Amino acid sequence: MASESKPQTLYTRPPFQEDKEGSETLVEEHPIAKDSDPPSRSDEFPEGGMAAWATVFGSFLVQFCGFGYTTSFGVYQDFYSQHYLTNQTTSAISWIGSLNVFLVTGVGLVSGSLYDRGYFYHLVIAGSLLQSFSLFMLSLSKPNQYYQIFLAQGLGSGIATGLMFVPSTAVIAHYFRRKRTLVLTFIAAGSSLGLVSALLLIACLCMRTRLDPPTTPVNYIAAARKCIRDVPFVLMIAGGFLFQIGLYYPMFFLQLDSVKHGTGVTFSFYSLVILNASNCVGRVTSGFIAAFTGVPNLTIVATISCGVLNLGLIGLSNLADVVVLGVLYGYFAGLFIGILAPLMANLTPDLSELGARMGICFLMSGFGTLIGTPISGALLTSNYTWWIPALFSGITALAGSMVYIIMRLMLSDGRSKKKHSAQLEVLESQP
Repeated sequence: MASESKPQTLYTRPPFQEDKEGSETLVEEHPIAKDSDPPSRSDEFPEGGMAAWATVFGSFLVQFCGFGYTTSFGVYQDFYSQHYLTNQTTSAISWIGSLNVFLVTGVGLVSGSLYDRGYFYHLVIAGSLLQSFSLFMLSLSKPNQYYQIFLAQGLGSGIATGLMFVPSTAVIAHYFRRKRTLVLTFIAAGSSLGLVSALLLIACLCMRTRLDPPTTPVNYIAAARKCIRDVPFVLMIAGGFLFQIGLYYPMFFLQLDSVKHGTGVTFSFYSLVILNASNCVGRVTSGFIAAFTGVPNLTIVATISCGVLNLGLIGLSNLADVVVLGVLYGYFAGLFIGILAPLMANLTPDLSELGARMGICFLMSGFGTLIGTPISGALLTSNYTWWIPALFSGITALAGSMVYIIMRLMLSDGRSKKKHSAQLEVLESQP
C-alpha cells in the first residue's frame, strides 16, 4: 500500500564532496515523491536503532580485545628486553610486535574478501577462538624461548585479530551513512584500551549484519585494477605505508626509553598507559573534529604532528618530557588511527567494494608497520643510541604526511574540474 506509507528519504553520497572549504558532506537528501516506489532495502540506512548500536558495541569490543592488545606491545618490548628474552636484540623482539600489527591489517585482504561473500560470523567467531587460544599458549611460553612467543603472540594473535578487524569495521556501513565517520572513530577508540576476556563472546553475540552479501562477489583483481587507476587512493596507500613506518616507534619503545633515561621502573610502566589513554581521547574526538575540518585535512594535521613529535623524542631526558610527549603523541596518533577507516570509506565510490578496498589498503600500507619498528630496533643497537631511530621515524612519518598533502590537493583539483564541467553543462542546456 504505497499510498499509505510514510514519506521516506533516500540517502546518496558521492565518494567525496565538500559544501565548504575543508569539510566533507557525507550525505545528500533527496525526497521521494509520494507516488513513487519505496527505495530498496540496500538504499536505506537506519542511522540507529537497537540492532545498529548493538553492532557498534560489539565492534568496539572486538577492537578492545584485539587491536588494543596489539597496540600495547610496548609493555612487552620493555619486559622481554630486560627480563624474559635477554638473549635477543631489541630489533628481534620488535619483530614480534611488528608482525602482529602487520597481520592485523594484512590478513584483511583475506577477511575482507570473505566478508564480501557473507562469511561475517565465521570470521568473527574463528578469530575470537584463535585469539583466546593464542593468549593461552603465550602464557605457557618459557623464558628465552623466542620461537614460542613469536608463534603465539606474533603469528597466532596477529592472524586472529586480522580475521576480526576488517569485518567488524566494515559491518558498520550496513547501518550508518551520515554518522559513519563518528561511529567508526568511536569503534577505533576501543583499540587503545586493550583487554582480552569473555568480552569477545559478548561481541559475537552483539554484532549482526543487515544486508545480504552481493549476488556477484567482488572480484579482487578487478577491484585492485580500479584502485590502481584511482590516483588519490594510491596516494593514500603510499602515504600510509611511509607514515606507518614511524607510527609505532613511540608505542613500542617509549617505556624502554623512559627506563633507560632514569625515570624509574614504576613510572615508566605508566608512560605507555598515559600514551594509550591520550590515544583513546584522540580516536573518540577525531570524528567530531573531522566534521569541521574534513577527513583528509585532519589526516594531514595528525601525521605532521606525529612526525614532529617523533623528532622530539630525540630530546627526551626526564619525567616531564615523557609525560608531555606521551600525551601529545598519543592524541595525534589517535586522531590518525581513528580517521583512517573513514578516509578509506570516503575514497570508496562503491560501498560493495568497501571490504576489498580496506583489505588492499591495509595490506599494502601494513608493510610499513612490518618493517618500521624492527628497523628502529636495529638502529637503536645494544648501546641504546636513541636519537638515530627517533630521527628515522620522524623523517619517514613526515614523508608520509607530504604524500597525504598531495592526495588532498588532487582531490581538490578533481572537485574543481567536476564543478566546472557541471557549470558548462548547465550553460549549454540553456537556450
